[in-house]
This record gives sequence, C-alpha cells and structure tokens, in this order.
Amino acid sequence: MSASRLLACLPLFVFAATASAASLSAREQKIAAAVDADPARSVALLQRLVEQNSGTYNLPGVEAVARMLTPEFEALGFRVRWKPMRQTARAGHLVASHAGSGKGKRLLLIGHLDTVFEPDSPFKGFRREGQHAIGPGVGDDKGGDVVMLAALRAMQAAGTLRDADIEVVLTGDEEDVGSPLASARADLIAAGKRADVALDFENLAQEDGHDMGSIARRSANVWTLTARGKSGHSSTIFSASAGDGAIFELARILDAFRNELPEPNLTFNVGLLGGGQQATFDAGKSHLTASGKDNIIPPIAVASGDFRTLSAEQTKRVRGKMQAIVARHLAQTDAVLEIEEHYPPMAPTAGSRALLAQLNAVNRDLGFAEMGELDPLKRGAGDIAFVAADVDGLVGMGVAGEGAHAPGESADLDSIPRQAKRAAILMSRLALTPR
Repeated sequence: MSASRLLACLPLFVFAATASAASLSAREQKIAAAVDADPARSVALLQRLVEQNSGTYNLPGVEAVARMLTPEFEALGFRVRWKPMRQTARAGHLVASHAGSGKGKRLLLIGHLDTVFEPDSPFKGFRREGQHAIGPGVGDDKGGDVVMLAALRAMQAAGTLRDADIEVVLTGDEEDVGSPLASARADLIAAGKRADVALDFENLAQEDGHDMGSIARRSANVWTLTARGKSGHSSTIFSASAGDGAIFELARILDAFRNELPEPNLTFNVGLLGGGQQATFDAGKSHLTASGKDNIIPPIAVASGDFRTLSAEQTKRVRGKMQAIVARHLAQTDAVLEIEEHYPPMAPTAGSRALLAQLNAVNRDLGFAEMGELDPLKRGAGDIAFVAADVDGLVGMGVAGEGAHAPGESADLDSIPRQAKRAAILMSRLALTPR
C-alpha cells in the first residue's frame, strides 16, 4: 500500500481502535468501586422497606416508607417534599430535587412507594435465600428505589452528582392510581415537562437470563359494558315483540370484540360478567351480584375488562371500533360502553432508542452484555407513561426478579450493583451532555 493510501486510511483505523478500547473514565471507575463497596447498605435498606407494609390503601404505611427514604435523599443534597394526596383517597408522593449546574440534561427518576399487598395479605416479611430476597414489594418497587439510591450515592462518592440536575418522583399509588387522575398525576406530569430524560426504576426485564432494555409500555384502559333487553317469558325469546334479551346482546358484543378487535400490540380481556333479572357491580367493580330464572328473558347483563395499547392513536382507534360494535344492537336490546383510560401508553421513539444505545455504551464500558430491546407486549403499564408525551425515557432500571404482584415475589440481589452502576454512569454522562 502506498504511503498516501496508508495516511488516508489512518483516521478510520484510529477511530476503530479507540472505539473498541473504550473504557470508563477515572470518575466512572470511582462510581463502580463505590457501588461494589456498599452492597450491605442496600440490602439492609431493602429489608427495612419491605418489612413496612405499604399496600396502596394502607395510607399510613405508604407515608412510613416515604419517611424512611427522606433522609436517604436529604443526605445526598436533595430537597425533599411530601405531597399529601388525601383528596384522591391515596397517601401521597415523595418528590425530591437536586440542583446542579443547569448545563446538562435534566433527569427525572421515577419509582413508587406502594405495593399490591395490603396489611391483611398473608404474604409478609423479608427473607433471604442465597442471593435472592423474598417479600412483598421487594422487586416492585422497593428494590427499584434501593437501586436508585445506590446509584446516587455512587455518583456523590465520585463527584458526578454535584453538577447533576435531578428530580425524583416516588408515587404512593402506582398500583392503583387515585381519582381524579388529573390531580393524582399532576406532580409527575409537571416534572416530566421540566425534564430532558426520564428513567423508570421498576423491574429490570430479562429473557433467557439476559438483561433487556425497555423503551415502551402499553396503556391500561378499563371498560364497562351494560346491555339491556325486554324481560318476558322465555318461550317468546327471539320474537319480534320480545327480542333477543340482554345476555345474547352482551354475548354478541363480546364475540365481535374477540373477532374484530385483534391487531398488533393490542390485548383485550373480559374480567367479570353476569346477567339476569338483576345484575349489579359494587363500587369498585371487583364484585358482581346477579340473579334470575331460566324461564325469564334477562333484562340486564354486564361485563367489565381492560384493553392495552402501544400508542394514543391506537387507543383512539380501538375505542372507536368498540363503540361501533356496541351500536349494532340485536332486536329489542340496547347497550352502553364506558371506557376509563387509567394509564396512557408509552410508545417507542427514536429518542428512547438513542437512550438505550447510550445505556449499551455504558454496558460495553463496564464489560456487561448489551441489552436488546424488549417486546412491549411483555411490559405492563406504569407511571413513566404519564410523561412519555413530553420526554424520552427508559424503563426497567430497577432490580431483576420474579413473581411480581404474587406471593413469593423475589428480587435478585446480584442485580442491585449491576443496575446501580449502569444507572449512575448513564446519569453522570447525561448530566455532562448539553441540553
């Protein structure tokens, strides 16, 4: 090769060699060392959090968890506020803010204080089995809160927290959002509008033992269907005067939902149904009472369920299709469909994929395997979706584990330092990235 051709190729060669030899900066090495030096503190905090019941409806318990976490954030220089939310029949939210240089990306860290396990749940306490911790909320999301704090402590130890602009919102009702929704999520939505990046510290997703990156969450929409018909003797059913009855109308609608609604990234479920001479839901729509006779055409039938979508456009389209199906009534029947949008979707974006690429650069520099993009069908709804319209983000920065929302819920303690290093180095780099 001629000297001129060699010189022409040299910049590409140097770039490739530099990229393949990428490593942690001196401060990032301090971050990793600080995380490795502090595992017992994280596990001890996790145990204390798990042993305090904080089921969503245990308002004093949720507030007690917030009181445990408040000094942890204050020791790192955060200004901490407790935002009571009794107007939504929930405990409240912990909001903490750290003022940095104002030059880098503004970060929003999201977690929650509550669990699905109320005080009357038989699943209680905290126990270890080797490197696995078992207890209510150990993974969802008390383990995530512990990872968040471990990462921030490591940043403080390395000096990268000083210039970072960070806001933390730990909601007290993630498992069952209070009402009205606009009040329940006002603080989180406002924080999202101030942020440049959002990081969700719920469970780390894994597939076949490999850590996965998540850039999307689907919505959670609840529907209630009430069908009505003319009551009368069963011998007259399907006649022009009596019609088809409420239960057949309900069955028609549900069958049409099953056959006409399916599309990519949509799931649809019927959770509860009944009909007869009488059929009524309780206030929470978790119990149903129905009565009737086999020789009476039922005048009422009810059902409830949910559907989950990946985008606001998909939610709107599915709502329209459902309403159109309901409107095609059988003879002498009527039906009304009510839909409540509890959690919006977090659709994948180019910005969120770029964040995952930055996280994978951190993985390479740490010597960790790169994280593939998780199929959003494998991720439920979550709080980060409330800010997804305003800011790009990553999901699943918390602990790995199994059995979330079920007795025996567990967390992999080995994932705490791994996730804390990833989060701390990613946040440190973002804090140095101009807005």
